[in-house]
Amino acid sequence: MVLDDASAEFHDFFEHHHAELARLAYMLTGEPDTAEDLVADALVELWHRWDRVRRADHPVAYARGVVANKARSRIRSAVRERRRIALFRLHRSERVDDPDVAAAVDVRTALARLSFGKRACVVLRHALDLSEKETALALGVSVGTVKSQTSKGMAELRRLLGTRAAGELVGREH
Repeated sequence: MVLDDASAEFHDFFEHHHAELARLAYMLTGEPDTAEDLVADALVELWHRWDRVRRADHPVAYARGVVANKARSRIRSAVRERRRIALFRLHRSERVDDPDVAAAVDVRTALARLSFGKRACVVLRHALDLSEKETALALGVSVGTVKSQTSKGMAELRRLLGTRAAGELVGREH
């Protein structure tokens, strides 16, 4: 099969960036199947706009932004669905008087408790090791917003996981 230039470029882009985009989607959603669906949808969208994407200054940043936006939409939809289900559920108390927080909270749970913006900044900066500028490009926000959201997100993770565990999560501060 002979590929034209655009198809060959997209194929190369796919081969080089699919795994990274899948990791990003997984870190943002915490669900492997959802992450794969999001990346597939994002790549289809990128293919349909490939002429525009391939001329962009930062095609990978554009792709990360598409994945982040799709994850945000999916999370919002899930929250709305949970609220609808909660309306029909019997209300019962599931409080624990003396919870063992240290044993109950893991990294995924802690990340899920962050707002989407903070979680996206922490994941892009520390899990994918992107610079502040690359993170800002991917999310379509300013570098200052990335700095602020990352700092606030890390502070929340330290509170949830403890300083030592949060430090191990990122390995080092950027």
